[in-house]
Amino acid sequence: MKWGVVVFPGSNDDRDTAYALGTILGDDVAMLWHGDADIRGVDAVVLPGGFSYGDYLRCGAMARFSPVMRAVAGHARAGGPVLGICNGFQILCEAGLLPGALVRNRSLRFQCERTRLRVETAATAFSAACRPGQMLTIPIKNGEGCFVASQAELLRLENEGRVVFRYADGAPNGSLRDIAGVANDAGNVVGLMPHPEHAVDELLGCTDGRLVFESARAWLSGVARGRSVAAAAASGRPA
Repeated sequence: MKWGVVVFPGSNDDRDTAYALGTILGDDVAMLWHGDADIRGVDAVVLPGGFSYGDYLRCGAMARFSPVMRAVAGHARAGGPVLGICNGFQILCEAGLLPGALVRNRSLRFQCERTRLRVETAATAFSAACRPGQMLTIPIKNGEGCFVASQAELLRLENEGRVVFRYADGAPNGSLRDIAGVANDAGNVVGLMPHPEHAVDELLGCTDGRLVFESARAWLSGVARGRSVAAAAASGRPA
């Protein structure tokens, strides 16, 4: 499959993400500049971590207006997989593609450590290769990684199964309900604060992050299979 990795001024995990997708997974990768008007027919898009536009105003507030985000939003509306990692999660929230917001860590410190995540649902584009309840070890590195939302929104996320990942040992950044990642209502757009691209190589001590990316393959295969079955049913032919 072909991935698009968006590069904003200030991105600093774009190359790490491209390495994970291209060198480790062996997929095709296109680096998409923030000023691009289209996403060049990629199958899935990743908004990487970093400090887009220097985090001026607030994290992700300026990046949401980049020209490429119109194409990313269109891709998401069409059902295409979109993953926001750390700053990418912040951008997706600012763009209205995901609910809630990311604010300053409760500790008021930059948190950089390994975390254990519990997979809460496998019904999303970036958890489809996982099992509900499965534990993943993936590092975080953020200063504004505390996920917040209204009580009504939090209840909706829980009831609709849209909490994708949860900190298993308590949120080091103070995220409400220990939420580490959430999805949109269709499950094709996911944001998470931990960095799966830093957990894909044995040299890094952990490869659990591969499952997050490999899930997109499983998701797209399932979508293609579903379309085939639907088309066969409409035509009266066996799938």
